[in-house]
Amino acid sequence: MFYKELLSFIAIILTIFAYFPYIHSILRGNTSPHLFTWIIWGSATIVIFLAQLNDGGGIGTWSTGISGCIALYVALLAYIKRADSSIDNMDYLFLFLSLLALFAWYFTANPLWAVIILTLTELLAFTPTFRKSYSRPFSEPLHFYLLVVIRNIFAMLALEHYSITTLFFPAVSGLACLCFTIMVYYRRNAISVSASSN
Repeated sequence: MFYKELLSFIAIILTIFAYFPYIHSILRGNTSPHLFTWIIWGSATIVIFLAQLNDGGGIGTWSTGISGCIALYVALLAYIKRADSSIDNMDYLFLFLSLLALFAWYFTANPLWAVIILTLTELLAFTPTFRKSYSRPFSEPLHFYLLVVIRNIFAMLALEHYSITTLFFPAVSGLACLCFTIMVYYRRNAISVSASSN
């Protein structure tokens, strides 16, 4: 069991290490996170953590719980710093899906549906970043997404019980971040080659 604790500890450290530069950038006034988005991401991740815990994920779920708490802290900073608080129709859709996940869990007594709905909600919330970064590949820090991929691998290895409920979120989230990193890397190279040939 010690190796599971070690793997979980590494995943937690990677989570903190990934978020630290982002929070530092907010505190310096260089980044203005979207308040509503971070509230949804934070609360959705906390619910996923509870669902994983409910399904016996144990110590391997802790990095997900900490990630959700940090996301809510980012939301608090966004509110304190009077960052981007605009709300559009997509924000309401994500909020609706988050509430739908809670109802699905409550009425079916099955945390799997909550995890699936919330994971897909977070993926949908990621699509604007994919679209923006395709045209502006230098606008996002790749190290953050790489750390999330590595963190999720350690988190999955640290799980005490393997099931779709405990594995779905870290696997899908990690895969999405990996695809994003590869896309941005190739787009950066393509732009650099194009610039050097002109």
